[in-house]
Amino acid sequence: MVLLDFVVGIPSPKLHVPHAFKPTRDDRGWFINPIGPNPWWTVLAALVPALLCTILRFMDQQISAVIVNRKEHKLKKGCGYHLDLFMVAVMLGVCSVMGLPWFVAATVLSITHVNSLKVESDCSAPGEQPKFLGIREQRVTGLLIFALMGCSVFFTSVLKFIPMPVLYGVFLYMGVSSLRGIQFFDRLKLFWMPAKHQPDFIYLRHVPLRKVHFFTAIQLICLVLLWTIKVSRAAIIFPLMVLALVFVRKAMDLCFSKRELSFLDDLMPERKKKLDDGRNEAGEEEEESQKAMEAAAAASSVQLSVGQTRDLEIPKQSSDRTDPSEIIILDEMSQTPVWKALTLKTETL
Repeated sequence: MVLLDFVVGIPSPKLHVPHAFKPTRDDRGWFINPIGPNPWWTVLAALVPALLCTILRFMDQQISAVIVNRKEHKLKKGCGYHLDLFMVAVMLGVCSVMGLPWFVAATVLSITHVNSLKVESDCSAPGEQPKFLGIREQRVTGLLIFALMGCSVFFTSVLKFIPMPVLYGVFLYMGVSSLRGIQFFDRLKLFWMPAKHQPDFIYLRHVPLRKVHFFTAIQLICLVLLWTIKVSRAAIIFPLMVLALVFVRKAMDLCFSKRELSFLDDLMPERKKKLDDGRNEAGEEEEESQKAMEAAAAASSVQLSVGQTRDLEIPKQSSDRTDPSEIIILDEMSQTPVWKALTLKTETL
């Protein structure tokens, strides 16, 4: 696209880059005086916005690190949350003294980088889905990325021909591709999806659909409010609004049960949830079948004991009877103990 734009000569907006390696303003040097011409009390007044920026930078760094180091990525090397945060803090101080943009974690770029390093199995059977094996952990790509970023200052004569729509398209593609697998985005699509076409999500098995929509609507309203504040003049309170989401999440306990929130707002991956749910269902079925077998065994033992008692109590019928329903009074009387005793006395006399 860049070559086509250059050959055709399309009058599109181009990337604005400086022509020389120097500060952007002629009235400043490489280092900035922290106070400058401002009065002394501005140092104290800056503590409040500095605290807000600290909260924002901390949450941005830690959220990005948690997403990258999720268990589903199967990372083998240990994570360095404290070391990463220490490097970010040092670079914030260096960038502030030199008047450079702050060095922060890029969530979208980090997720895209991790996704590009995924290793999947080769499909042997037709229609078989590739199996995720893990992340190719190395330092080469990260080193090359930042090395090329540093070398970009020497390529300004070439970078100035890149059209801005091309850059926006790349950023848009990176953002859209990182939405795959995010539960919030999947729940948004459920608003316009018929029930028969809905995927087999684990939270749809255990949470009513109306509550799923209600939870998604709350998240969407919070997202719109945060974006509105960010683009307005009140952007200075944006870190406080991000912190206020903690209280919004706490208030959801009044509208949802803990079991519903465990499926709607859980860091456990969807595939892991389905496996655990399948194991629980298999365990419940096995337990129910075991109880049914024990009940059947108990019932059979009771029937056997009752049958044996009846065999002992009911006198055996003579084998010469063809019809069990026939009753001969003389035969029945001769079998009674009284008749036998009377017969014995008669024979004695």
